[in-house]
Amino acid sequence: MLEQQVVEQKLIKEKKVKISAQAVLDGEVKGLKRLLPFLGPAFIAAVAYLDPGNFATNITAGSKYGYLLLWVIVASNLMAVLIQSLSAKLGIATGKNLPEIAHDRFPKGVSIFLWIQSELVIIATDLAEFIGAALGLYLLFGIPMLPAALITAVGSFAILELQRRGYRSLEAGIGAMVLIVVLAFTFQVIVSKPDMGAVAVGMFTPRFDGVDSILLAAGILGATVMPHAIYLHSSLTQDRVVGRNEAEKKKIFKLELADIIIAMIIAGAVNMAMIVVSAALFFKNGMVVEDLGVAFHQFRELAGPVTAVSFGLGLLIAGLSSSSVGTMAGDVVMQGFINKRINLYLRRAITTIPPLAIIIAGVNATDALIMSQVVLSFGIAFALIPLIIFTSNRQIMGGLVNLRITSITGWIISALVVLLNLFLVFEMLY
Repeated sequence: MLEQQVVEQKLIKEKKVKISAQAVLDGEVKGLKRLLPFLGPAFIAAVAYLDPGNFATNITAGSKYGYLLLWVIVASNLMAVLIQSLSAKLGIATGKNLPEIAHDRFPKGVSIFLWIQSELVIIATDLAEFIGAALGLYLLFGIPMLPAALITAVGSFAILELQRRGYRSLEAGIGAMVLIVVLAFTFQVIVSKPDMGAVAVGMFTPRFDGVDSILLAAGILGATVMPHAIYLHSSLTQDRVVGRNEAEKKKIFKLELADIIIAMIIAGAVNMAMIVVSAALFFKNGMVVEDLGVAFHQFRELAGPVTAVSFGLGLLIAGLSSSSVGTMAGDVVMQGFINKRINLYLRRAITTIPPLAIIIAGVNATDALIMSQVVLSFGIAFALIPLIIFTSNRQIMGGLVNLRITSITGWIISALVVLLNLFLVFEMLY
């Protein structure tokens, strides 16, 4: 009986969104209210841009190089706006997600390869999210890492329950969690009193300081432009609001683009805040902090216990919310690439095994987070290149096909990512 009520409430909420969206498309709603039925998908995708891997790479970058690498966040987020807009547009134009179209268009062997590598990428990101949330519990409450990891698993199951109640419930829950992370870092920036002139220079002056800074930039890129978010976003828009014709699809995309820009601005601001706070507190005092546990304790020493708690809370919330998004992405790639599906809760249970094994093995949590971000950076091209191929194809996209400049920009971004990854391989091997 309870299950039936949940399903009925889910259908009622989703029907209301579709009715509201259709009223917008019919021109019956004006002003900012037009955005309301279309807000949400980008915020779920944007959670992937705020996972604990970002904490590890950004805190390290800020403490080592001050405000130097802020421009990498700016560039990565500009890339993210383009990439996520292409993914959302693909779902709107075709009614299918990226893995489904790849399955239809590519040979079976290619689809299987793309599925395997995407699952490995999702394991890497899930590792970062799971360990990050467990570390947050450890830092805040002193709970040992293994019990903290088990509590994290329970928490991620609870967030997945929101999805069962409909995408509006999930979007509201994820939105509330993003708000907590935003407030936590807003407080930290205020307390740390950064040099705003240096912040401005760092944001708009592209430069490096040796090989290690390039490696960190690659980690930042891997933590910001997330492959699984590319797959997921197309599934979030594919049947949420369905356009009846080309004109309606174009209107839907324009409204979804506003959702993407708002979500990416928020994600980018939080990522920059991490570097800014680390630079203002650690770099300024000549401290190189490469461990999130050390960062937590130094926040307490330099800026007080409330700042430390806000940092730990942000880490915990970011890990919990992004771990559920990773599980959803895993479901999308499996169903799309190989047309198979397993229960989300079973998938969540299976994906707890690698992080638990790492915790039991005693691997340093921050080291595991940073390496996971490097792995993620290798997966970007395998998601991005098919995305550009498909969205540049008029037969697939119809009236929403990429403009020539859009495709060219996408290919330039792909080339930069591939070259950066080749450099990473060379540096790690030699």
